This record gives sequence, structure tokens and C-alpha cells, in this order.
Amino acid sequence: MDIDDAAETCAAVIDAIEESVVSDRAFLETTLLGLLARGHVLLEDVPGTGKTLTARSMATALGLSFSRVQFTPDLLPADVTGTHVFNEQHREFEFREGPIFSNVVLADEINRAPPKTQSALLEAMEERQVTVGGETRSLPEPFFVIATQNPIEHEGTFALPEAQVDRFLAKTSIGYPSFEGETSLLKRRADRHERSPSVEAVLTPDRVDDIRRVPETVRVHDDLIDYMIELTRATRSDRRVAVGVSPRGSQRLFEATRARAVIEGREYATPDTVKRVARPVLTHRLVLTADARVDGDEKEAVVEDVLAETPVPTVD
Repeated sequence: MDIDDAAETCAAVIDAIEESVVSDRAFLETTLLGLLARGHVLLEDVPGTGKTLTARSMATALGLSFSRVQFTPDLLPADVTGTHVFNEQHREFEFREGPIFSNVVLADEINRAPPKTQSALLEAMEERQVTVGGETRSLPEPFFVIATQNPIEHEGTFALPEAQVDRFLAKTSIGYPSFEGETSLLKRRADRHERSPSVEAVLTPDRVDDIRRVPETVRVHDDLIDYMIELTRATRSDRRVAVGVSPRGSQRLFEATRARAVIEGREYATPDTVKRVARPVLTHRLVLTADARVDGDEKEAVVEDVLAETPVPTVD
């Protein structure tokens, strides 16, 4: 599959999802970016905006298996990864896979689970494998986690550790629809008998594997690589930031840039490509100082300032 085919396929996938999800197209592109760049996406938004529907619709459009894990304070790691169950017929223990063994996993309200359960996702998200009872098991390919968290309810929630937040390639939100979008949502509901809209499959798992290899062919100029490093290093020296973007974050910015170029149908990346992905890829990786939080500084403002102040290279 070449760049043009991949771009057309990405557009077809997003078109299919838009048949059920009323949202800004840029939001769907950012979510798809996570899959193309072999990363994971964190969605933070208020209830009822379509986060779960987005994840399910994306899995269906991609032709991939889907599972949903509702994170609660009493959820155990084994409820996510699976456990050994005694088979009465064969008189032996056998492994029963947990919901993590799917291509697309929705970790719903991930911040409601205790840290021990949250940490069960770390190995899965980074290594594409889980270890249960001393035995390591590979997860299916492709493996893509879409996690959600509610920003307005703090009772009964546990803040995500920085180590886990850093595992997400991008963090974004769907936001409220426009007046026209919400009108379209109600009219769609009036025109069908099913409560949930249906989505047609656009790809198969093999085709998904093909499209995920395309970003590896995107050309990135050395000056553009220097530009990415300068952006991430600038976050580490900002007076408002206690912990800046890690080297892992620099790598994720590079991978997201190449994936974004594929969505745009280009064989090479540009500074504008970097700028388009910098906000969702870098913002959630920052940890502000106590003084900055007291002063009301925002992580988004730090990234905006870094983008404005870092010299942009001229790439032929």
C-alpha cells in the first residue's frame, strides 16, 4: 500500500465513523493517529459526548475485534488481563483470557480504578503482552487502547501516574457538538429504530497491518528532526514546568508526525505537520510546578508558547 492508497483508506474509515459519531473531523483524525503510529489515545471529556461510541465505531470500521472494560474501584488486575480457571473435565488449570485480548480495547473511566489495576495496563500498552502467573502471553496485533476519563468528577477517582499518562501517544477530547451537529444527531435517531447507529466495516485486520506500515516510508528531513527535539527540550527548561517531555515523548512526536503525513497524503513531513500533532502529543506529558498551578497556568499555554518561540526550519 502506498501513501495515496493509505490516505484514501484513512478518509474512508473516518467517513464511516462520521455516519454514527457527530464530532469534529480533526478529533477522529487524532484518534486514528494513535492506531497508525502504533500508540494509544486518552480521551478526556464530560459524559455523554460519544467517547464509547467513537471507540466502538472505529473498531467496527477497521474490521477489528473490540472489548470494553468498565474501570471501577473494585476492579482487579485479573479482571483485565485474565486468570487461570480449574477445568473440571481435564482436571487442570487453564488460562481464560481477559478483555485485554482484543484488537481495540476501550478502558472506560480508567481513573476510577486503583493504581494496582491501572498498572496492569502498563506492560500491555508498552510491550503488547501480559504476564499472568509467571507466564507471558502476547496480545493480538494490532493492539490499540482507547482510554477515557471524566474531568468533572473526582470522587472515587485515582489520578493516573505520570508513567502511565506518558504511555499514551495522544490525549484529546471530543467536545460538545455544534448546534447543527446536535440537530443532525437527533434527526439521525428519529430515522432509525435501533438505539445505537450501525457502522460498516471498511478494512480487515490484514489491511490494517498494511496501512500501519506506511508511515515508515514517510521522509523526515534532519532539520525537522532537530526542530522536534528543540520543541521537547524547550518544555524541560520552561520555568512553569517541573517535568518536561521525556525522550519517549520526542519519539512519539516523531511517530505521530509521520502518521499525520500519511493522513494528509504526503510522502514527507513538514513543520506544519509537526505543529498539528504537537498539542495532542506533548501537552499531557507536562507536569507543572506548584507555583504555576497556583498562578493558574495551563499546560496548553506552555505548548503554545514553545511552538511560537522555537525557530521553524525551512525544509525543501
